[in-house]
Amino acid sequence: MNSALKWKLIAGFLLVFVAGCATGVFMTMAVGHHFMFAQHPAGIAAQTMKNRLRWQLHLTDEQMTKISPIIDKAGAQLEQIRGDTGGHVRDVITEAHHEISQYLTPEQQQRLKQMEERRRQWMQQHHPQWHRNATPTPETSPQS
Repeated sequence: MNSALKWKLIAGFLLVFVAGCATGVFMTMAVGHHFMFAQHPAGIAAQTMKNRLRWQLHLTDEQMTKISPIIDKAGAQLEQIRGDTGGHVRDVITEAHHEISQYLTPEQQQRLKQMEERRRQWMQQHHPQWHRNATPTPETSPQS
């Protein structure tokens, strides 16, 4: 095998490797985004816990009947925590933007308001359950 062919093969393998890595990163981010930010149907946490416990502990139907109310309660609490956390995240971002705005030029302040509006619209579209709980404050209300 001559030297030129050897380098072409190495370059080809490296190209395939890099393409595979890029595909892996893209797929991981897409799937991760779905699990982190997608709207989950009500009760999915409880159903997931039930399925996992039944499978890993080999639970009988009688045992499942007895523990289902406990799991349903825990699932509802977890969903409430997830919603509350989203609200806290939104509040922290809003407060940070409010504090940052004092150091910005009027043009930058306008851009920041546009960023906030795009984020608000995105949240309304993708997470209506979090937006419903939002109450406008003087800092977040649009100013004339």
